Amino acid sequence: MSETRVFIRNLELLVRIGVHGHEQGMPQPVRFNVSLWTDLRAEDDRLEQAIDYEAVVGKIRAIVAAGHINLAETLAERIASACLEDARVKKAQVCVEKLHALPGAEAAGVEILRAR
Repeated sequence: MSETRVFIRNLELLVRIGVHGHEQGMPQPVRFNVSLWTDLRAEDDRLEQAIDYEAVVGKIRAIVAAGHINLAETLAERIASACLEDARVKKAQVCVEKLHALPGAEAAGVEILRAR
């Protein structure tokens, strides 16, 4: 068995996220790390034989733009589900980190792994 891991590392976006009053209506910086596993091999050097990470970022941006999300867990689940819509993706690992969410901590968040 062979696998290829496609990843997006440290994508930062302003996101309307959180359940606390001070988080409502105020976008905050969120960092995303995504890994996708596939058994594709880009032997002919064509994009059709690979997972397009630009398209993955587009999906993340669309989810974020859709409106306020209460939980980082919900955001991670939506991203993983969107990635798994591509039948070529076998597993999706998504990390969502709210930057500076807690005093003294660089980030707080969630990391999930979903597979077909």
